[in-house]
Amino acid sequence: MKVITQNWLNYAETDLRTCKQIINDEFLTNVVAFHAQQVVEKCFKAIIEENTLKVPRIHSLIRLFDKIEGIIDFAVAEQELKVIDKVYTEARYPADIGMLPDGKPSLRQANRMYEFAQQIFEETTQMLSARR
Repeated sequence: MKVITQNWLNYAETDLRTCKQIINDEFLTNVVAFHAQQVVEKCFKAIIEENTLKVPRIHSLIRLFDKIEGIIDFAVAEQELKVIDKVYTEARYPADIGMLPDGKPSLRQANRMYEFAQQIFEETTQMLSARR
């Protein structure tokens, strides 16, 4: 695995661990959502990097997924991807960070995003580690 690829995964793990630490705090559901989105984004960028493709400076998970769909050897729940893709990542105001278009995620929504991010991280790590 390339060093830069491992760096992407390390940063993704940082976001994942942040989610794990705060997942049960209803006040921080927007922060969980933000970091869960970041996990998926960084995993997708790790896959792009490892495959010697140009890593785009975008945050859209849908657009990133389009670039890796034919490369990955695991399934991605596209409905979950669409939900987590709606989390604001280029917020202009602090209150927008980690918010869904309809507002702050519920504890249940935050848990689903965390679980989805965890699955993507585990699948990505396993796939990229197997290619060594």
